[in-house]
Amino acid sequence: MTSLEALIALNMAASIGSSRLNKLLEYFCRPEDIFGASAAELIKVSGIGENSAGRICSFKKEDLVKELRDAAKLGLKIIALTAADYPENLKHIPGAPIVLYVKGEIRPEDKLAIGIVGSRQASFYGLSAAEKFASALAAKGFTIVSGMARGVDTASHRGALKAGGRTLAVMGSGFKHIYPDENKELAEEISQAGAVISEFPLNEQPLKENFPRRNRIISGLSLGLLVAEAARNSGALITADFALEQGREVFALPGKIDSSSSFGTNNLIKQGAKLVTEVEDILEEFDLMPPSPEKEGLNPEYNLKHGNENRLYDLITSEAVSLEELIEKANMDIPEISAILLNLQLRKLIRQLPGKQFVRSA
Repeated sequence: MTSLEALIALNMAASIGSSRLNKLLEYFCRPEDIFGASAAELIKVSGIGENSAGRICSFKKEDLVKELRDAAKLGLKIIALTAADYPENLKHIPGAPIVLYVKGEIRPEDKLAIGIVGSRQASFYGLSAAEKFASALAAKGFTIVSGMARGVDTASHRGALKAGGRTLAVMGSGFKHIYPDENKELAEEISQAGAVISEFPLNEQPLKENFPRRNRIISGLSLGLLVAEAARNSGALITADFALEQGREVFALPGKIDSSSSFGTNNLIKQGAKLVTEVEDILEEFDLMPPSPEKEGLNPEYNLKHGNENRLYDLITSEAVSLEELIEKANMDIPEISAILLNLQLRKLIRQLPGKQFVRSA
């Protein structure tokens, strides 16, 4: 059993996330060594109870062989948390999925991503606004991330596709159970212009409890989250909570004060989410507004912030510096560093080299 196969098996057997995986690896060193351990040994690891230990010990290798064969038939790639092509934004969230099933392609430029979520029973206002913002942001180079559910999610993916942009769809089920059924064709379109993603084994049904888990991935893949429309108990608000826990920006579209479908978004704004009425409100938050005409032609360094952006830029010189070194020296959280690095690259002030190293542009 290879390390990748062991991680897939762990995900199938006991839904192990990155936190428990790290504890297992501290004890056993290699993922494949975990399946050679007894239940008594496994229970010694913090966070691994009798139930998880029993499921790991009783896991059948033929189930793994079938999973790999079926994934290949469906044209899926399975990416491990330890792989170089695992999404950078997602890698550092608490409890990151240890494997992702992917149909399509996740690219490095998908780091510049915005999640858009909202009600399944969205109003015409919510649907049209979600499609409009997704289309405008995709045209500006953002990858649009959503959950491929009915309503706002579907409108967001379609908006990105209409603009010829990239979009990622995160499912709350396995690839043998595309949900909702009417979005099977949309899933194919998305896989051609981005990727459809799931952390669940192929035969996992779209169970109610899976969708909050799915939501943490939507926010985790994104630098910020736009809630287009949400009622009082909308699942979109769970995604907003995850976004805040992960240090992401949260944006909300205001709605009519007497509309039940806008209660959640209006309440998010009262709690501090940024009110958004046009795409420039989001671009401004990520310092991606174009320079004013009177400053065109000046050195592009003129509009560097005096705070963290300037401090991070000062740490990058003509000598390559790794992402790990920048995290250590800058004393900033990873989402903020990622956002600033993307901004500096877009403004052609720095370049990224292989191995997540950065230098100033010539």
